[in-house]
Amino acid sequence: QVQLVESGGDLVQPGGSLKLSCVASVPTEVGDCMAWFRQDQGKEREGVASVDARLIPRYADSVTGRFFLSKNHRKKTLYLVMDALVPEDTAMYYCAADTSGRARLDEGCTLTADHYQYWGQGTQVTVSA
Repeated sequence: QVQLVESGGDLVQPGGSLKLSCVASVPTEVGDCMAWFRQDQGKEREGVASVDARLIPRYADSVTGRFFLSKNHRKKTLYLVMDALVPEDTAMYYCAADTSGRARLDEGCTLTADHYQYWGQGTQVTVSA
């Protein structure tokens, strides 16, 4: 079992930045994947960014060049740095983890929600003037 706890969501103006954190209850092992997803009201859950144990990232087209992943292995924490935020980034952001290998690719991990078994409770990001 893996518990995930997200934090860092806030109300921010367009063009602003936020840094989300996801603390895992266990360290990442070889073959594991971690990812961020988001879901706004009335919309499907969308993959935002994922990373494997070798720190190979994958980003959704909508956030490439604006969002960046980083990990602190000692703190068992995954970060999502979000720059140049726009109102369309408004959503609940969820951290997810896969330890089964289903999300793993030759390089990096998928952005498919069904491939991830463990989920946090989410942290709200609102981009508005």
